Order: sequence, then C-alpha cells, then structure tokens
Amino acid sequence: MAGLKERYKKEVIPALMKRCGYKNVMQAPRLDKIMLSIGMGEAIQNAKALEAAERDLAAISGQHPVTTRAKKSIASFRLRAGMPIGLKVTLRGERMYDFFDKLVNVVLPRVREFQGVSRNSFDGRGNYTLGLREQIAFPEIDYDHIDKLRGLEVSIITTAEKDEEGRHLLELLGMPFIKD
Repeated sequence: MAGLKERYKKEVIPALMKRCGYKNVMQAPRLDKIMLSIGMGEAIQNAKALEAAERDLAAISGQHPVTTRAKKSIASFRLRAGMPIGLKVTLRGERMYDFFDKLVNVVLPRVREFQGVSRNSFDGRGNYTLGLREQIAFPEIDYDHIDKLRGLEVSIITTAEKDEEGRHLLELLGMPFIKD
C-alpha cells in the first residue's frame, strides 16, 4: 500500500512549495520517523506487565520493541539504574507511512469523544507528539486479551525547521487538528 507516500509526492510537496515559497523540492519538509513508546512504572513490581505491553506494541507497530532502562536510581520509587521501565519502537520508510495512514484514518476516529488533536503539541522544531490514553483504539489489539489499559505516546519527527512548516505538512497529510 503505497498510497500515502504517493500522495505526499504528487499532492503534498507541490502544495507545500506553493504555500511556503520553496524553490526546490528537497526544501519541502517530510516525515523522518515515527516513534512509539510506552512508559511503565509498574514494570518495577510486575515483570509480566512488560511482556504484555511488548506484545501489544509489536502488534500495533509490526516491529519488535526495544526495552528502555532507567538511567538513574531513585530510592523513593524503588528504582535502580538499569531496571526496565518502558518500551519503544522507531518506524521509518514504508512502515512509517502505513502507520501514519492507519493512525489518522482508523485509530484517531475510534478514540472516545474525539474532536481532533491539539495544534499546540509541537516542540519548536516541527516535531509533533501525541498521547493516546489506551491501546485498544488500534484494530490489532483484541480487547479480550489485554491485561490492562496502557497509554501510548506517538512522536512524529519531521524534517521541518519550524512548527508552522510541520503543522502544514501534517495538515496536508490528513492529521485532524482541532478547528480554531
């Protein structure tokens, strides 16, 4: 399914060049990567939770997640450096475009009471981060086989230099921002 990537090349690049006044096709911002992550403080006491989250994240992304580990020890949380505290996946290329297409057209409309995503979640460099409260919005997750609802963070990294350029790119790709 090369739909979104083809649409980017045929429709989005010319629209960005016209809107932002780029002289060269290579100046137009593009998606660089999409990072999915789950932070799990509960993994300190419950090792099985990490396995369940790993299974869910692998089903959502189509890739095996990497375990993230604590950098520092924090006594009040009973956390030692090196303990597993989360999972992450980085998507690039065709998988990235497929995931973005699925996120915009399937997952976000399935979120309860969804009116659109915030326009203010950019980081100052054209990258966008979106938090989902539960993983069951993804069609790959079977509600009967999950042990607990977990949040998921989706970071969309673009080559845009400013937030405005990143916002234009994501709007043209179909990201449903809240209307002002």
